Amino acid sequence: EGIFGQKPRASFLHEFVTIYLANQRLGTAHTKTRAEISGGGKKPWRQKHTGRARAGSIRSPLWRHGGSTFGPHPRDFSYRLPQAIRRKALLESLKGKLHDRELVVIDQLTAEAPKTKPFAGFAKAFQITRRSVIVLDQPSEALVKSLRNLATFELCHAANLNAHDVLNAHKVFVTKAAFGRLEARV
Repeated sequence: EGIFGQKPRASFLHEFVTIYLANQRLGTAHTKTRAEISGGGKKPWRQKHTGRARAGSIRSPLWRHGGSTFGPHPRDFSYRLPQAIRRKALLESLKGKLHDRELVVIDQLTAEAPKTKPFAGFAKAFQITRRSVIVLDQPSEALVKSLRNLATFELCHAANLNAHDVLNAHKVFVTKAAFGRLEARV
């Protein structure tokens, strides 16, 4: 009640999601400048007495097939957010899911054999039609194989869960062991 009792604050969430999405950008867009386009080494006509505007290269940005003036070049968009704010964003996202009744704590989730059918019934029981996240403490290989064919479920380790994963999920299912680890994180 002390941690999850208050209403969620959106400021930490906005800051975290903005940085998370910026860090996902590749920054590989590139346009050629006049120096990078082949050709244009010779002056097309002499400077004076032709009646035409002066020109130094056929690859000028003013010309057709010329280079770009201020086009994009590869760069790094990523930047770091302090760990305390990342933790607060995770806490606020979990509080929001709890407030909206979209956080479900499960005693445990196991699979004896890698079968998808029982977990399809699990999805029907909770009326899941959109993407949901299952947070586990130690996922078994059989459980991973059982859930990977279902498009509505995404498996996540409690140590790797972040606010963006929680916000993008329709429902968040957490085992008791994983919930204990999440409480220790936040």
